[in-house]
Amino acid sequence: MSDRRIRGKSTTGRQDDEFERAVLDDLELLDSSRQSPDFTKTDTWRVLRIMGEFIHGFEVLSRVGPAIAIFGSARVGPEDKYYKAAMRTAELLARKGLAIITGGGPGIMEAANRGAKLGGGLSIGLNIELPDEQQPNPYQDIAILFHYFFCRKMMFVKYSFGFVIFPGGYGTLDELTEALCLAQTKRILNFPIVLYGSEYWGGFVKWISEAMLPEGYISPKDTELFCVVDSPEDVVKAIVARLAELEMRARLQRRKGKRGTRQEARYGIT
Repeated sequence: MSDRRIRGKSTTGRQDDEFERAVLDDLELLDSSRQSPDFTKTDTWRVLRIMGEFIHGFEVLSRVGPAIAIFGSARVGPEDKYYKAAMRTAELLARKGLAIITGGGPGIMEAANRGAKLGGGLSIGLNIELPDEQQPNPYQDIAILFHYFFCRKMMFVKYSFGFVIFPGGYGTLDELTEALCLAQTKRILNFPIVLYGSEYWGGFVKWISEAMLPEGYISPKDTELFCVVDSPEDVVKAIVARLAELEMRARLQRRKGKRGTRQEARYGIT
């Protein structure tokens, strides 16, 4: 496979004061108390940077084909059991013809990009400017650097067929709960969300079923928006099963002369 690298500006070697200015720029966007009298000019120009990130992401990722996004902690090393599982999972998915998208950093992200390369698949990293943890890993065919979290999050959802969520921290929970919300509100359809590791996710699943559900904060059917597995092979089975469902649905849609869903169309089966 050719080594295609498409990068924005690198944070390697960036001075602390430069990074602090970038962080301050975001604070001014999100915190109204920090707005200056000429904030309309500042925000107007900031919109152009946001547009640029969207346009660049759309142009690059629209060509990658069907992909799965894999998330998890940036703080684990190659000896960690979840690192090894993520690498194997990505390898097996790549052998099924799926591209792998990660956050482009270390830990589980590195493991998944590494596994994609081992499986002969396309390895994609969507990195973000952060003060620590987020140095790009070397196992990416395509790497895009984002400044704004919401631009990056949009790319994960838009260009992934489904999510595989390994154990992680707040960032991992953010990606997971956003996907659950989008699936619950039908902003994304037929979108598999696979949690890896019942030992880790068991408490979360129990809290959903014993706290959220009895209070009526979610519906019983909302507990079916995700599944929990404990082996790379089971991840692949869950994803492939959904692919089969989409293929069947696409055939029915074609017979009826109807347009398929976004996932069906992107998988090339409509």
